[in-house]
Amino acid sequence: MLRSVCVFCGSAFGKRQAYWDAAAETGKLLAQQGIRLVYGGGNVGLMGVVADACMAAGGEVTGVIPRSMLEREIAHRGLTKLHVEGYFDPLPALADHAVEEGFLRVGDRGNLLSGNGIQSLLEALR
Repeated sequence: MLRSVCVFCGSAFGKRQAYWDAAAETGKLLAQQGIRLVYGGGNVGLMGVVADACMAAGGEVTGVIPRSMLEREIAHRGLTKLHVEGYFDPLPALADHAVEEGFLRVGDRGNLLSGNGIQSLLEALR
């Protein structure tokens, strides 16, 4: 059973509304499916959006943040990515190249999951 998902996203919103929408949908869907969100602990940018959406939908949220960021009041491993507007398109090719060059083991390459939305990623993780 999938109990937690760690989401990596930034402290900026990006240039496209689609990034905001995907972060909000991710937080909401995790909460609806009873999956705890683990993230960078910030209250700004997409970090804040995903956490706010998860909490608003009744989800459990765990933030992991450096003390220096906490003091600045910014606070609110297999690799997984949420494909939004083509931003991460180059990542699978980079992972393949890392395997070819001996920096990443073939077995670890399989830990990089891709999907067209949060639902397909959750299905792949299960």
